Amino acid sequence: MKNIFIIVFALFCFSARAQQASPAEVKFPAPDPSPADIVYFPLNVPKAKAGDPTKPIIKIVYSRPQKKGRDIFGVLEQYGNVWRFGANESTEVRFFKKVSIGGKKIKAGTYSLFAIPNKDTWTIIVNSETDKWGAFTYNQAKDIVRVNVPVKTLTKPIEYFSLTFTEVNGGAHLVIGWDRTQVELPINF
Repeated sequence: MKNIFIIVFALFCFSARAQQASPAEVKFPAPDPSPADIVYFPLNVPKAKAGDPTKPIIKIVYSRPQKKGRDIFGVLEQYGNVWRFGANESTEVRFFKKVSIGGKKIKAGTYSLFAIPNKDTWTIIVNSETDKWGAFTYNQAKDIVRVNVPVKTLTKPIEYFSLTFTEVNGGAHLVIGWDRTQVELPINF
């Protein structure tokens, strides 16, 4: 009888251990309402075929908030305040080689982008701190360069915050658009 009790007790303990060791179901987060996106310069870099000599010069990783019927600049994003240049984590730009912005040479590396929107001009900021959420811990002392660019008012609103590049002689312009606002940041190589 004593042996049966020991065997039952051992089986009970083993069974309880086996149940604890089985992996629990993982709860995944809901989809983000401001999806992440990536834009390269040259634009065709992600689609380059094997053997194509095209290499990236710039890569930007950012989140794309939506307008959703709201007035964006001057209302949702107040004029004169530092803005994270998208949604969620601060937008990050990687330069694969040395570039020049606003006359300032910037060595290859990864940086964050911020902006100070105003009605007629924006200040675009390249900052050395990365991996931050929003602009809540933005540190002006870490700015690499600040450039003022004019605002172009669009006749038709853009629903998602959007970035692209246009090629120009000696470099590219980073084109930023959202709601009825568009600005361009000249980047020289």
